[in-house]
Amino acid sequence: MTDANPGPIRKVVIVGGGTAGWMAAAAAARYLDDGQRQIVLIESDAIGTVGVGEATIPPILGFNALIGVDEREFLRATGATFKLGIEFVGWDTGDDRYMHAFGGHGRDIQGLAFHQLWLKLRDRPGIGGIDAYAPSAVAAYLNRFGLPTGPQTAPLAYAYHFDAGLYAAFLRRRAEAGGVTRIEGRITRVDRDPDTGHVRAVRLDDGRSVDGDLFIDCSGFRSLLLGETMGVPFEDWSHWLPCDRAVAVPTEPSAPLLPYTRATARTAGWQWRIPLQHRTGNGHVYSSAHISDDEATAVLLANLDSRPTAEPRQLRFKAGRRTSMWKGNVVALGLAGGFLEPLESTSIHLIQTGISKLFALFPDRGFSAVERDEYNRLMGDAYTSVRDFIILHYHATRRDGSAFWRHVRTMPIPDSLTRKLALFREKGRVFRYDDELFGISSWVQVLLGQNVIPVGHDPIVDALDADRVADAIRQIRAATIRGAQSLPNHADFVAHHGPFDRKNEFAK
Repeated sequence: MTDANPGPIRKVVIVGGGTAGWMAAAAAARYLDDGQRQIVLIESDAIGTVGVGEATIPPILGFNALIGVDEREFLRATGATFKLGIEFVGWDTGDDRYMHAFGGHGRDIQGLAFHQLWLKLRDRPGIGGIDAYAPSAVAAYLNRFGLPTGPQTAPLAYAYHFDAGLYAAFLRRRAEAGGVTRIEGRITRVDRDPDTGHVRAVRLDDGRSVDGDLFIDCSGFRSLLLGETMGVPFEDWSHWLPCDRAVAVPTEPSAPLLPYTRATARTAGWQWRIPLQHRTGNGHVYSSAHISDDEATAVLLANLDSRPTAEPRQLRFKAGRRTSMWKGNVVALGLAGGFLEPLESTSIHLIQTGISKLFALFPDRGFSAVERDEYNRLMGDAYTSVRDFIILHYHATRRDGSAFWRHVRTMPIPDSLTRKLALFREKGRVFRYDDELFGISSWVQVLLGQNVIPVGHDPIVDALDADRVADAIRQIRAATIRGAQSLPNHADFVAHHGPFDRKNEFAK
């Protein structure tokens, strides 16, 4: 039974820095610091961070805006470039490519989904592939980018590529300026309340004790508070997502400066390419059951388009999540709560989602079960929907040249994904449930991109005049191309809008 007047949270302790910790701290400084509430972040310079999340998705713009970040300042501080989508190379047969572009494609006609119209008319002259109707895809392939210049200019949907370490340093400066106290130290012990089981304080290696009301666990894969201390178990999803390792290496920047991420399928996984202003991020995500670490590293190094600037770095992980993200007075963000490989650049978004849901359900010291349970439901749904979308990329393939691809192509998949695939294969229907991250356009682009072609289309489409609709679709395609061609070169736009300030390179 909770106290009828438990009182407000007066001290928030964030355990761990990195991207998750400093995102939480910057947001807390903006929204939780009322002059009476103390916000503390504990991190140790002796503990490295994983540095995940160099590629993002459009909601990052909302997070930056909420904490008052100026885009030009952000680009200069983090070496950021613009991202219009993800190009997938070789994910169907090995000799193919498609773009999962931000912002969707085409426009609905008389209330009917554009992709349904395209499915019916795709074989007509001048219609072409569905990529041709996505403004972000067309601009990406032309290496163009621009912001709206007037009310008649349609905005591109975009996100960023940036240096995750520099982003954390950038947020740290903002958070500390906003009143967050950083404590340097390594946690050696966690004290719990014997009655409630809540975390009462953490003890540092120099003997100091840091108490708090609410603890936010950003301790990475270790999950020091939620996993180790509170005993919340980890739900293993590696039977669906068998990639469990990555090797990463930065290289010199190369031209052209592409406004999109590239994910290239390899024999036992896939390789990322993320272009920043001052370097290119590269990595190979793979299944250790199907390729050795040395072989995986050799594959990565053999497929770089510029000179490495550091030694390759190995990462080990397991796909899955904690069965609850909030227990007692502990909430986990980022890797402390779960991990899904970065195929669709969702790592930072899941951190952002965790922060926004926590603020929406911010507790008092009574820690109401109904608020906690709702948070756990919402975050569970968020992880599950992203999980299914990533599994789709592996399962919807015709690759048959290695044991890895044969496994993911034929493995049992979650029932939730089975239903979506069955509906699409029948008549191209896709439904978005609750507030799941990826919308109808995203599912359509990936499914069609990997040659999952429905046997039919929505019969309601047949009520429209096919010739008139085909003419309208061709006009949409032509307008989309003209709009992209009118944009400046991506590298030129970045150089004008927010050139990287080299003094920040050593700020991590």
